Amino acid sequence: MTSLGFLYPGHSAEDDYPRIEQLLGTDIRLDVIHTDIGEDAHRVDALLKMGAPDRLSAGVEELRLAGAEAVVWACTSGSFVYGWEGAHEQVRALALSAGMPASSTSFAFTNALRDLGLRKVAVAATYPEDVATLFAAFLTASGAEVLSTRGAGIITAAEVGTWGEEEVLTLAAAAATPDAEALLLPDTALHTAAHIQTLEKTFNKPVLTANQVTTWEALRLTDRRVNAPELGALFTRHG
Repeated sequence: MTSLGFLYPGHSAEDDYPRIEQLLGTDIRLDVIHTDIGEDAHRVDALLKMGAPDRLSAGVEELRLAGAEAVVWACTSGSFVYGWEGAHEQVRALALSAGMPASSTSFAFTNALRDLGLRKVAVAATYPEDVATLFAAFLTASGAEVLSTRGAGIITAAEVGTWGEEEVLTLAAAAATPDAEALLLPDTALHTAAHIQTLEKTFNKPVLTANQVTTWEALRLTDRRVNAPELGALFTRHG
């Protein structure tokens, strides 16, 4: 049994994780610990507080007791908002606090793109435009080329968590561009685990979503490869 730990802010789309665990269909357990979200706002000052070291370290003891072998900070905006270097420091501090390999959803996106050999991307974000632009800048710092960025202007994770497939497809269509090699949906508050196959079929390219890549990143940290076609191209390259 491989136990993977996730620090997830508040409550919105955390039910993606038991769905993903079922789709993996192997000896893998996904343990989700909820961190204090503070103010639920996709606003830079609130996001910086959400990803502060004390808030992340508060959940690591429970993950250690659960036997987690790696931990991922399951929040994209609460990591890329620190910038490229700051997000690295956030992960280093988390690894030190947890005593195990650590990463964040922001790095999960960049590592997944690298693993797939893709560079040109389109970003369909639920965030306000200024926050979506910060994610695009983070991707650019990693070496990706962002061809299109669309922000939906949603302020709270609570509202994002109410979105269904229709809203997800509409947002994705607004950002999609033919030249992009992959389409990215970066919010872990957005339910996407049930929609990945539909998204990839609709846009005819790999689609990377926050909770999907977060799980893949935790597997990467533990040197696990899982074939799960329901979770898209990222989980079907390695049979």
